[in-house]
Amino acid sequence: MMFPVRCFTCGAPIGHLWEEFKKRVEAGEDPGKVLDELGVKRYCCRRMFLSHVEISYEILNFPKVS
Repeated sequence: MMFPVRCFTCGAPIGHLWEEFKKRVEAGEDPGKVLDELGVKRYCCRRMFLSHVEISYEILNFPKVS
């Protein structure tokens, strides 16, 4: 799935932070510190980042069923 534009719980805009978060975590930084530096303070918004799974790439690899 694509990362949501807004938090499901509080409605705060968070989609613009996803690429930066993903890049820094893949580089080896601590996810909690990255979220603190990006200004994501609410635990509902932090949950959106920490629990997101990119499954669209896995779905695209399945063969077409006839």
